[in-house]
Parts: sequence; C-alpha cells; structure tokens
Amino acid sequence: MREVVDGVFELRLGYVNVHLVVTDDGVVLVDTGLPGQASVIERALRPLGTLHAILLTHHHPDHAGNAAALRERTGARLIAHAAEAPFLTGHFQAAEPEGRLRKFLFRRIAKVEPTKIDQLAGDGAEPLPGFIAVHTPGHTRGHLSFQLDRAGGVLFAGDAVTSKDGKVTGLDPRVVADPERAAESLARLAERDFEHAVFGHGPAISGAAADRFRIVGKDGD
Repeated sequence: MREVVDGVFELRLGYVNVHLVVTDDGVVLVDTGLPGQASVIERALRPLGTLHAILLTHHHPDHAGNAAALRERTGARLIAHAAEAPFLTGHFQAAEPEGRLRKFLFRRIAKVEPTKIDQLAGDGAEPLPGFIAVHTPGHTRGHLSFQLDRAGGVLFAGDAVTSKDGKVTGLDPRVVADPERAAESLARLAERDFEHAVFGHGPAISGAAADRFRIVGKDGD
C-alpha cells in the first residue's frame, strides 16, 4: 500500500487497485477488489481507522467482490449508481454481459455476493463530504468516477480508463460494453480539473493528471 497524496492510499490486490481515503468521519474505500480479499483490506484499514463508507465505481467482480462482506463486517454504507444496483442486489443475474465481456469477467472470476445498497449517487451528486460523483458510462451503464477535493483534486477513475507508464490509456475492447459512451466519458473527465488520478488498473498519476486525459482525448487513443 502506498500513499498517493495526503490521506489517499492505493492498495494493489493482484491486477486491480482499491483506494482508501482518510476523512474526518472515518475511512472511505473506493472499490473492494476481487472476491475473497476482505481480510486483506481489513488489515490495510487497521492503521488508518474505521471504515465509514464504500464508494463503488461499478458492479464487476474485480471491483465489487468484497462489498457484501465489508458492509456486513464493518457497518459501512455502500454507495453506487442506480444502474448498477440490480446487479449488486442480485436481481439481474440473467442480465450479465454477453460474448467476450461475459467470458472475460464472469467465467474467470467468482460472482459478486448480493448485498443491499444504502445510498444511490448520480452525476454531480456529493455522496460524501468532499466527493463529487461523475457518471462515466461505457464500461458499464452506471459506471461512476469520483473526484475528491484534496491536494488540487484527486480523480478516482475506476474503469473509465486505465494507466500505463505514466499515460492514460483506453480500456481493453473486451471489457467495453458501449465504446461510444466510453469515449464520451473520457471527454467529460478531460474537461475537469484535477492534479492527481488513480485507476482501477494501472498506477496513479500525480501532477497535472488532467492534462494526460486531454492528450488521450485529443489524439483519440
């Protein structure tokens, strides 16, 4: 686990990152990693404080895999977009993605244990003090990114994009449900101002991070 900026920590769990943010109300967890890793996250939490809330970018197993367990064990509030709710609560099991996306995500990874969502967040909402939700569909219909008002702005991009070698990159086509909307979401993020960005996949970018998003949007990469 490493500190990206003051009180914002990146915890790598295999090929996916989760992020812990220390706030006055307790620790906020952004995404929860692959199923079966709740204990690892709880160990990371111990020196930081009590888990206060969980912000989910989307319902895929590598991001929501421990949401149910952590919510039950800690009493933390679970917050997500309304379009992700049916998958998280278990009501839309038959509506999992088809084709390559289904094979990549759901045949190789254990399914998400259903759980209750305590709070829904839409575009522009402030689900928690200091956090703004940005609806960034494309990877999934209800994908959310979050921007934290700290250290010049910290963007939690989730799977709206990835990073590699200090650059912002597009997603693997196998995991993009709607390429057109994914491109629109990248353009929306590029319009925002933030100094730092963290990702579900790939290392954090610190310093003028928004400029890296604008380069991608300009070049069409």
